[in-house]
Amino acid sequence: MNFGYLRVSTEKQTTDNQRFEILKFIDEKNWSIDEWVEETVSGNQSVKKRQLGQLLQKMETSDRLLVTELSRLGRSLMEVMSILHDCMERNIKVYTTKEGYELGDNLSSKVLAFAFGLSAEIERNMISQRTKEALAKRKSEGKKLGRPKGSLSKSTKLTGKDDEIKELLKHKVSVSAIARIMKVNRITLSNYIKTRHLRMGIEQ
Repeated sequence: MNFGYLRVSTEKQTTDNQRFEILKFIDEKNWSIDEWVEETVSGNQSVKKRQLGQLLQKMETSDRLLVTELSRLGRSLMEVMSILHDCMERNIKVYTTKEGYELGDNLSSKVLAFAFGLSAEIERNMISQRTKEALAKRKSEGKKLGRPKGSLSKSTKLTGKDDEIKELLKHKVSVSAIARIMKVNRITLSNYIKTRHLRMGIEQ
């Protein structure tokens, strides 16, 4: 099946141009759209809370997802990469009409996905490095970091890294990615976040 996804950020915008672009594209391919999904929501909102999340869940192998550009899927590079990776794993093809991407089970798609993945990894490392530098500066200024010692201060690999973890969560870095950065098991990190109440309403 072919699914067309249209998204605008505010009520003042319309999806007419996006619909036109996709219709023009599928006409050249001699395809048709089986279902349109249209929503007005900020790309910063978690994909799980958007209609896009529901659409991705019901899509099956060999389905096609058509959008005008990758930025319609999300504003965060890592979120877009996560969506594309999930689609490629399930052999769902993603087409962007403006950028001309055709992401599926072929070599060019895998090369492109690798490039996106590398960019995401670099971005994660840069955020981590900036966080460490900011924490080092605060420490040099004599500011106390983390929680006061108490019942939750048992020493672990993550002890003293609360501020860094919170900063990464704030930038919407996934728990799995943070676990790799911290060199710990994902479950260990997840339990630590819950125990230390670090999430502060930030979603994975």
